Amino acid sequence: MQTLTTGARKAVFHLPGLFEFYELYRVFLPLFHSHREYFYDWCEIGSLYGAPADCLWGGGRVGFGEDRPEDVYALTCQYGVSARLTFSNSLLREEHLSDRRCNALCELFVDGGAVPNGVILTSDLLLDYLRRRYPSFYFVSSTTKVLTKFTQLRAELEREEFRFVVPDFRLNRAFDRLDTLPPEQKQKLEFLCNECCAFDCADRKACYENVSRKNLGEDCADHVCVSPLAHRGYRFSDAMENPGFIGLEQIQNDYLPRGLCNFKLEGRSLGSAVILEFLLYYLTRPAYQLRVREEIYLDSALDLF
Repeated sequence: MQTLTTGARKAVFHLPGLFEFYELYRVFLPLFHSHREYFYDWCEIGSLYGAPADCLWGGGRVGFGEDRPEDVYALTCQYGVSARLTFSNSLLREEHLSDRRCNALCELFVDGGAVPNGVILTSDLLLDYLRRRYPSFYFVSSTTKVLTKFTQLRAELEREEFRFVVPDFRLNRAFDRLDTLPPEQKQKLEFLCNECCAFDCADRKACYENVSRKNLGEDCADHVCVSPLAHRGYRFSDAMENPGFIGLEQIQNDYLPRGLCNFKLEGRSLGSAVILEFLLYYLTRPAYQLRVREEIYLDSALDLF
């Protein structure tokens, strides 16, 4: 694998499970900071993202975190990691904006201290509301918009209200068009690395809308995935075979030299053991992967079964 030269750009990873995997990060973040030699020096943690259980504004995946938001907030502040509230419900209406719980989360997280906190969203209605009421947040355009055309992506990048834009994973390898973007727009791009969804899936938007309806409390049937591998659930090995997969060598050889530095890992609906595998693969030097596993397991914070 190519080794980056001194002064080269670093890969910034945005990790899943701000609330959902608090117990894992409560052990992993101290390890990442106290034993930096275990981890690639060309990688950084840019943010943790997620939403707690029963979150009206939530979208993308159904959150399940039950830990106290105050504890989650304190952890991110302690280690200088940006917290991103995942409020990507695409079906919000005006009456939903007054939701007490979601506003309380905003009031808690809006002051990120030394590192600003953000919100990942899909709804322009929510965006306008948050910009007025909580202007200290930065905003991320969610991949749940399913913008599969490059013209749509370019238009989204031109919106000044977004600090980051997560493209649909089908555009991950569109280098002939990505190369035409100016540097300031390349810096806004945040690529979804490990998507397992079928590359030719035509139901992605309907799948996300189903989650939005469930978070709004609507009585609706589960979305039925038509992928031939749907019965297997998420497998990292399957994701690695996806044409949109971004691995370590691609990050170093194809993305960083182009000034494309931000990478998002999905996984909020998975188990903490799978999230640990992502942290080992993307952040951890091979010689130290076993040691990191042992540190996590021996702390008894990781529930494998």
